[in-house]
Amino acid sequence: MTVSRYVVLACALLGLAGVVAGGPARGEDLVDLVHPLIGTGGGPIGYGRTMPVVTPPFGMTGWVAQTRQSGHPGLSYYHKDRSISGFVGTHQAALWMGDYGEVVIMPESGAARSGVAERALPFSHRDEVARPDYYRVVMGPEGRAIRAEMTAAAHAALFRFTFPAGAARRVMVEASRPGYAGGVRVDEAKGEITGYDPRRSDADLGPLKLPQFRGYFVVQFSRPARMSVYPAMPPPDGATDRERGAFATFDPGTDAVEVRVGTSFISVEQARENLRREIPGWDFEAVRRTLHDAWQEKLGRIAVEGLDDAQRHIFYTALYHALLYPRSLSEYGRYYGAFDDRVHEGASYTDFATWDIFRAEFSLLTLVAPERVGGMIQALLQDYRQGGWMPKWPNPSYTNIMIGTHADSLVAEAIGKGFAGFDRSLAWEAVRKDATVPPDGDATNDWRDRKPGTPYEARGGLGHALRLGYIPADRTAEAASSTLDDAYDDWCVAQVAKAVGRRTEYEHFLRRSMDYRTLFNPATGFMQARKLDGSWAGPDAGWTEGGKWVYTFDVLHDVGGLIGLMGGRAALAARLDRYFDGNYDWHSNEPSHHVPYLYDFVGQPWKTQARVREIMRTEYADTVSGLDGDDDCGQMSAWYVFSALGFYPVNPASGVYMIGSPLVSRARLRMADGAVFTVVADRNGADDPYIRSAMLGGAPLPVPMLTYQDMMAARTLHLVMAARPGRWGARWIAPGLR
Repeated sequence: MTVSRYVVLACALLGLAGVVAGGPARGEDLVDLVHPLIGTGGGPIGYGRTMPVVTPPFGMTGWVAQTRQSGHPGLSYYHKDRSISGFVGTHQAALWMGDYGEVVIMPESGAARSGVAERALPFSHRDEVARPDYYRVVMGPEGRAIRAEMTAAAHAALFRFTFPAGAARRVMVEASRPGYAGGVRVDEAKGEITGYDPRRSDADLGPLKLPQFRGYFVVQFSRPARMSVYPAMPPPDGATDRERGAFATFDPGTDAVEVRVGTSFISVEQARENLRREIPGWDFEAVRRTLHDAWQEKLGRIAVEGLDDAQRHIFYTALYHALLYPRSLSEYGRYYGAFDDRVHEGASYTDFATWDIFRAEFSLLTLVAPERVGGMIQALLQDYRQGGWMPKWPNPSYTNIMIGTHADSLVAEAIGKGFAGFDRSLAWEAVRKDATVPPDGDATNDWRDRKPGTPYEARGGLGHALRLGYIPADRTAEAASSTLDDAYDDWCVAQVAKAVGRRTEYEHFLRRSMDYRTLFNPATGFMQARKLDGSWAGPDAGWTEGGKWVYTFDVLHDVGGLIGLMGGRAALAARLDRYFDGNYDWHSNEPSHHVPYLYDFVGQPWKTQARVREIMRTEYADTVSGLDGDDDCGQMSAWYVFSALGFYPVNPASGVYMIGSPLVSRARLRMADGAVFTVVADRNGADDPYIRSAMLGGAPLPVPMLTYQDMMAARTLHLVMAARPGRWGARWIAPGLR
């Protein structure tokens, strides 16, 4: 059967549907299945560099025990640490991004201590409970220990501190680290401490100066307190407020002290209003129930069966991680714009790690949080309107971290899947600028990673690429990876052009997306960087967090074309075998995530099935080291969620998903309009990774792929699994997903 007949058959199957009820089993508490400590520690698998934050899905402020002061790189919580110096209202998204506008709360007994090291109290993980809706720990020496509990809302938190009987009771509020011009004010009559923190990591990583940026807070107490401030030592240059922290001291007693904190990027008044809306009283359990129910609803959008206990913990923890980002900036109808330093009407989001999340995380959100997608895209477009470009990784403003303009992919995927809630004309304007306008100083700037003092990078080296068809490695850093990533982004720009009726531009950018071919060296069979004069650079030149092995497969939008460059399906299959057998796969970093699914395109889907099962088994575990590599705003976790369900978006903007090997025996995904997409995997088990046969909507499925439209039509993907490789899907030839 020809390629075209298979494609026609696959498309014809899209008309068949089946509907099955979805949701978690009655009475099942999915929040109990989340283990937030997964990925917080090192071990046999790796160090996932996650934090066990307490916050709602997409919450503006997350709360976490501070076992060390964060930096970039560096997180607030490391599992191997043995002391806690506070509980931080954090906005940090990942290891390589610093915090911004944070506030720290710390209970103390005895003498007042403000320094990070001197106030730290020892703790044991035996005395620690970490959940999405609640955190508890016992800190301090035996007989003088303090029990700390916390729960939270989107912009606020509620703490309950139980002190040793008869001991001094004190709560420290740290507004700002030494050297930063933050400050606090105390009001004993109101029982309130207010303040702000102007620190933001992107001040070092991006081009914008934001003189109005502040992380504001208001802290209130359940009992009367004597209040005092402590000074900055030494005061920062130009500081107008010397006090960077405060203490609230309570009379000795046996009752717990409760502390509630409201946060804002708009003002102290808005922080107070956020607190009033979210935690108006002192009912700790009521606040926790509200947060619990928010997580239960979101986690319940995927119900799974057939996983063992460890796999269920990994699955729902991964879903928890994926639902944390991007972080909402909305504050009841307003938001702080970190691209023009002003307060705006409307809603916004930040902490898009676009180089990471365009691969699978955002695609997962289109399935499990569709009500958020339009607002997320509109947020990127607002950033474009206010700052001149859509951002790479806002934190909360521009950062020149990573390469490409993968916001193009997010926009194209949202448009292709029919999402509304954003301005499509503005979307076309934004992605077209990404693809056609070189950044300031492009001709002379080499755009090295985290290079200080540079303008916004956008597509660094684009000026060269517009002339040459590639970015030269002797002029621009990370040139080879950027050329390949930009080719994919051009494909995405083409899809946006098509959607808004720009046929000529669609054809132009589609042709330009084939420029990835300029880097293929037929003499070696690998992608390779080129110099300005067209000669080959060294084989290790020009890569971003990878090398020639992984980036040779970085043609997400034209796998059929890659097959042609390689010399056919058998040649690409052999190269994939060498890649995996030679231990070149680097699953701990995102450019490798689609590679095991490429066997689907070359008529050997059983190898995709085997490789995906092996990665799930070896790279994820229900342990503190059970996530290898930086989770990077949910991408590592999203890979697991998709793969456990049995499919993955190799080209996310296409709306096509390649089929792998599900861990589940049954899964039900509740879609945007309430319809339910179902995966059934009969005879599935740990020793049954291979697909013997497949049905979609009651009809045979001859190709290892399904579409977003299949899911929205509430079809059922029915697989029969086996212990031995089968020939299902072997005759399909990849047409290239154009």
